[in-house]
Amino acid sequence: MGRAKEIIVKVIPATVANQFIKKHHYSGKVVPNSSLHFGAFLDEKLHGVLSYGSPFRKDKVLHFVINTGWNEMLELNRMAFDNYLPKYSESRCIAISIKLIKKNAPQIKWILSFADGTQCGDGTIYRASGFKLFGIQKNNGIIQLENGEIRASVTFTKGKSILNNNGKASIPQNAIKLDGFQFRYIYLIDKNAELTVPILPFSMIDEMGAGMYKGKKVTLAERK
Repeated sequence: MGRAKEIIVKVIPATVANQFIKKHHYSGKVVPNSSLHFGAFLDEKLHGVLSYGSPFRKDKVLHFVINTGWNEMLELNRMAFDNYLPKYSESRCIAISIKLIKKNAPQIKWILSFADGTQCGDGTIYRASGFKLFGIQKNNGIIQLENGEIRASVTFTKGKSILNNNGKASIPQNAIKLDGFQFRYIYLIDKNAELTVPILPFSMIDEMGAGMYKGKKVTLAERK
């Protein structure tokens, strides 16, 4: 594991975390629901951030685990690292952050996260960190604008976008829909928790032709 063992993971303020996320996350955007932020430090400098919080529609995901209370799960909704950290840093940082959550927030039973194959990948880091795959679905909601910017199409059909467009919901002209998949992962902190959804074998990613890395089609077998 090399220098990855030297990484220090600790809670950091939202202002510091959000600034790092905007600079280093592929989306360039933060999640307003993020409420718990961990920083990954090496050589006394910040080189990674993991942000946890409630899902936007918590009521739609609580049923994934039987008898989950409203405050008994979190979503890992942003994770970004710069190029300074050594190999295996991401999975180590996830493991440490989960240990800290388990120690300081013992009511949390499980963690949810998503991987976006269209813009990033199919969840290699999650699989290496002990997360289980329980959902693969086509993601048709990502578009590339004429200027090359990649956005979620929903941003043009709700909220401020409609107000700025005289009450009309419309995707910009010449925008291109990107082909990809979204992957759902779950980590059970409480090993006795009972899932209501089936766990999928990682091999199903290749079976569905859903393997992606940094937005490009590539199978898990090819990466080995």
